[in-house]
Amino acid sequence: MARSGLAGAARVAHWADAALGPGRDGGRADGKATLSDETAERAAADLGLTPAQIRADWDTARLAGLVEVHGDSARPGWRLRAWDRDDSAVLRGWVALFDAWSLAHPEPADHEPAAVAEVVSAMPQVLSFLQLSAGPVPVEQLLDLLEQRVTELRTERCEIPYGPRPDPAAQPEPQPQPADAPLEPLLDWALHALASVGALTYGDGQATLTPLGSWAVWVKLEQICVAAQSPAGNIEVGAEEMLRGCAQLRPNAARAEYRAWLAARPVGSAVTELIEAARGEDALLRGLAFEALRVVGAPAEPDVRAVAEEPTLRPYALLWLAEHDGHDPEDAHEVLTREEATWLWVDTAAAVADHGEAPLLVRHLESAVQPTVPMLLDEVRAVGHPRTVQVLVALAAAHPDPALAKAVRRAAFQVHTGRS
Repeated sequence: MARSGLAGAARVAHWADAALGPGRDGGRADGKATLSDETAERAAADLGLTPAQIRADWDTARLAGLVEVHGDSARPGWRLRAWDRDDSAVLRGWVALFDAWSLAHPEPADHEPAAVAEVVSAMPQVLSFLQLSAGPVPVEQLLDLLEQRVTELRTERCEIPYGPRPDPAAQPEPQPQPADAPLEPLLDWALHALASVGALTYGDGQATLTPLGSWAVWVKLEQICVAAQSPAGNIEVGAEEMLRGCAQLRPNAARAEYRAWLAARPVGSAVTELIEAARGEDALLRGLAFEALRVVGAPAEPDVRAVAEEPTLRPYALLWLAEHDGHDPEDAHEVLTREEATWLWVDTAAAVADHGEAPLLVRHLESAVQPTVPMLLDEVRAVGHPRTVQVLVALAAAHPDPALAKAVRRAAFQVHTGRS
């Protein structure tokens, strides 16, 4: 159903991807990547549509993330790239369109922006009622609910002044206020807009959620419930503090916390925060940040791919991309070169040394790709990780074998002094 609803938008986006190469003028320089008249007419001729249909489908493609606006130009989004192979990308695209329903259909021009904003804020409760009703609901009933919710919103905004109260006698006579604008036309607009994105059907004085609309509302409610189950405080803090809060959790509990944290913020900004946390000096946070990015899934792919050339993040990014492309997590390490695997071993050892116990660091030796400790030490010295000396010193202090500990200390001294 999501595919059919977005089929026109995907068709125009695919056409633009194929017909408009880099550097070609496919949009006006208005900061919105609006199609130029020439491009719209060209697309209409190629696809057998009218320019108006092309523009409508192009707007839908932008709202659904099939094309992404960068400055005054647009380029294919990850959802378009994944369109044929990933049903979740299609669903995410439709959910993005659903979230943008108030932009998909022109709002009434003769209503105050504040009134429109109130109706947009109140519609989630209306949609929840439709979802619970599981069938047609008369518009009159929805209007009553909308009026109640708008009244609640206005009451919540009411501010009580503090400090000395002015003398009522000195106040000017109150002037009659104009009556609130009727909400019925705005409800009509909202239902038409939601119908235009495929969330509901609207006609004959009643509205009914479509199966896709019902699913979307259920997902939104589930996200709210997941967010509400977050351990105290973590949902409100930044990525770095959230990751530190998850450091002592078991994997399943940590993943639940990542989901709650992600549900409370836009995906794009969440991914940016996680990657910035991964760039820090704490190797533990680097590993946890990429675990959280695994929970994000496909929307994080462009950002992860972009940092794959950063030496500090490259091994983590390559493993993430390999798993995203279908590799078994246990075999994903095969995409790393020997040098990348060694760098990752040192980085992980740094996390264990900083936050773990000595036995864990000793057991970490078993995860090295090198078959012997002398080979490991040779390659660790050559890899150039900034924490190499600290890792080797900690390993030497923790290892129960005196001979091996001595060899590790010697390697640490050689790295520290720059000797081979």
